[in-house]
Amino acid sequence: NYYYRVAKEAAKRKILVDFHGAYKPCGLNRQYPNVITGEGVRGLENSKWSADITPEHDVTLPFIRMWAGPMDFTPGAMINATKSDFKAVFNKPMSQGTRCHQMAMYVVYESPLQMLADNPVHYQKEAECFDFIKKVPTVWDETRVLEAKTGQYILLARRNGNKWYLGGMTNWDARELTIDLSFLESGKNWSAEIVQDGINADRNAVDYKKITRTVKSGDKITLKMAPGGGWCARIE
Repeated sequence: NYYYRVAKEAAKRKILVDFHGAYKPCGLNRQYPNVITGEGVRGLENSKWSADITPEHDVTLPFIRMWAGPMDFTPGAMINATKSDFKAVFNKPMSQGTRCHQMAMYVVYESPLQMLADNPVHYQKEAECFDFIKKVPTVWDETRVLEAKTGQYILLARRNGNKWYLGGMTNWDARELTIDLSFLESGKNWSAEIVQDGINADRNAVDYKKITRTVKSGDKITLKMAPGGGWCARIE
């Protein structure tokens, strides 16, 4: 009853609502569209005190919790660790998996009010990654699942206007996937800004590589993800 009262009174005042620390969505945002997202998920903050938020957990959520509605997972860790290096440190938390694994969450995880969970200073220091993240929209006109297997990996393409965003994530298994870009409008040259796991990401999870290339409809891109890795791209 409390959630319904808050949603109703906020709607009267044209206030958007994010129910954090709440149970999973159950259709409330259908009645009150001002309820734009909610937590109801074992999110990234648990990394401060446990080792439960694994890459396997991350690639399971889209198939279970995210089916119920927008999910405020609070992604965006800039201190990233391999499986052997991870420690739960409350005052200086880190994530399991690579930097690109975290960045891909902004495409894969749907939340109209998205979150930057880390210390603002870390985003200032990691300006190149932050520049990519802040361009990712929070609402989408079209979504395509390119490759996916519960608890193992996921690769999505989402469109906002005339721009496409791609996000891929894997569990602790290194993985190689091929993307068919046939969904792009033909007869055009597209510019792709790609952020991928660096050559040493299997040993140093913060390692990444940014590349820019021209692509066209029908091209195929082979991507490689490190253990706990990720991949993301912005195509326009």
